[in-house]
Amino acid sequence: MLTMKALSAALLVMTMSGLQQSVVMVANALSPRDITTISRRNLLLRGSAAVAAASGVLGKAQPAAAATTTTEEQDVYFGVGCYWHIQHEFVEAERSILNRGDSQLTSKTGYAGGNAVGKDGKVCYHNLQSMADYGRLGHGEVVGMTIPADQVVPFTKVYFSLFNPRTKDRVDPADRGGEYRSLLGIPGGTGHPSYPAMEAAAQEAGFKLVPGKGNDPDTLGKQIVFVHDTAKFPFYQAEVYHQYHNDFQSPPYGKAYNNLAIKAFEEGRLQSTGCPDKV
Repeated sequence: MLTMKALSAALLVMTMSGLQQSVVMVANALSPRDITTISRRNLLLRGSAAVAAASGVLGKAQPAAAATTTTEEQDVYFGVGCYWHIQHEFVEAERSILNRGDSQLTSKTGYAGGNAVGKDGKVCYHNLQSMADYGRLGHGEVVGMTIPADQVVPFTKVYFSLFNPRTKDRVDPADRGGEYRSLLGIPGGTGHPSYPAMEAAAQEAGFKLVPGKGNDPDTLGKQIVFVHDTAKFPFYQAEVYHQYHNDFQSPPYGKAYNNLAIKAFEEGRLQSTGCPDKV
């Protein structure tokens, strides 16, 4: 079993540019018992003292913008637990359902569902600077994307397939709190034209859709999903180092997947958020 002293020593060598690899290295050193009891938040925050000085360029966090296409597309988001695994699954959905290539992918990790933002509109991951902490602001982890309006229901069905089919809960129950609640955002909220079909998909999967009020509590063990109007509760992109990240639920996705973050940033599909980051 990895001792706390050894864990701290490993985390002290982290830099923002190497955060993803370092977190995976530490996770691989943990015993199976550690993996089931330590939350991703605590693992990352134990290294934040060493990486705080590596914060990059600051800029204003903004809601994701829809891509310009010849068909009507809409910004939506889905959240259930840690966003690393969820992003990977929606990237695969963009590829399989929409036939999108690497430069056309829109799925991004981010935050939504809170009633407030930080200074200059920032919404950030937990950090030692206490800068616009998304949990304190009432947001949950989500994956935002831009998809054709007629594909909202198919993507909703993908979303409900990401829950543990046995427990009807998120697959990472060690992460607790409102930050990991189940929520989704669509234009118009419950007034969206596809909402009845989305509600039917939820019921078929064993869930109930509930209008979100913002700063909503954890949904663990409740089989409910909060629904938000994206105009009232917009999506805020997460830091670049949280994009196309490996998770603790699956084997590493591989460098080709991880490097999509670099490609998306260079092509302008990812932005600097103004939060502590590697860019």
